[in-house]
Amino acid sequence: MLIGLLVALVAMSLNSLGALLQSDGARRATRSRPVAVQPRYIGGILVDFVAWLCAVVALRTLPVFAVQAIIGGSIAVTAIVGSRINQTVLDRPTRLAVTTCLAGLVLVAASAGSGHPPVTSALVNYILIGGLLVLGVLVLVLRQYQRAWPLAVVSGMGFGGTALSVRAAHVELGAGFDLLALLAQPAIYLVVGFWALGMLGYSAALARGDVGVVTAVFVVTEVVLPGVVGIVLLGDPVRDGWGWPFVIGLATAVVGVVVLARRPPPRRRRVR
Repeated sequence: MLIGLLVALVAMSLNSLGALLQSDGARRATRSRPVAVQPRYIGGILVDFVAWLCAVVALRTLPVFAVQAIIGGSIAVTAIVGSRINQTVLDRPTRLAVTTCLAGLVLVAASAGSGHPPVTSALVNYILIGGLLVLGVLVLVLRQYQRAWPLAVVSGMGFGGTALSVRAAHVELGAGFDLLALLAQPAIYLVVGFWALGMLGYSAALARGDVGVVTAVFVVTEVVLPGVVGIVLLGDPVRDGWGWPFVIGLATAVVGVVVLARRPPPRRRRVR
C-alpha cells in the first residue's frame, strides 16, 4: 500500500507539469500551427502519459477514489504555478475554493480502506461502454461553445473512466501473464477510449479557461464520480468508521469546484 501511495504522489507531480505544458501549448496555437503540433503541448501529453502509467500502478493496490484524490493535489500546484507563469492574480474567493477542494480530497483519500476485491461482473464493462459513448457525444457538443468548465467536467469523467477500466481489467502478472487473454478484454480498449476523450476535452477546456480553475474542476470530477462508481460497482473499500468523513469530503470538494466554475477568469497582474 505504501508503494501505491508513493507512486500516486509521483503521478500528482507529473500531472501538474503536464497541465501547465498543455495549457501553454494550447494558448500558443494558431490556424497555421494548431495545438496538435505545438512542442509544449506534445511534451505535456507525454508527461501526462507517464503520470497515467504511475496511476495504473497505484490502482493495482489502492481504491480508485484514493488514487484519484491523491492525484487531486495537483489542484494547488497547478493553480499557484499557473498564476505565476501566466501573470494572473487569484482572488481570495478563488484561493478559498481551491483550498476547499483540497481539504475535501484529503478527507476522501484518508477514507480509503485496505484490500483490493477482484472485479468479476460483466455488467461493469457494459456500463463503461455506455458511459464512453455518452461522453463522446458530450465532447462533440460542448466543443461548439466557449465555456471551459463543462469541458473540464467531461474530461474529468473521461480520465476517471480510464481508472475504472484499469480496475475492471483482469491482469495476471508473473508466470500467469497471458497477453492474448489480456487483449481479449473490453476493459483494455475502454482505457484507450476514455483516455482519448479525456485528453480531447481537457485540451479544449485549457484553450478556453484558466489552467488552475480548469484543473480544479477536472480533478474533482475525476475523483468524485468515478470514486462513487468504484465503490458501488467495483467494491472499492472505505475504511471502517470513515463513511461520514468520506461523504463530507466529497461534498466539500464538490462545493469548492462549483464555486470555481462560477468565478470569472483571473485578472492579469499590473505591470509597473
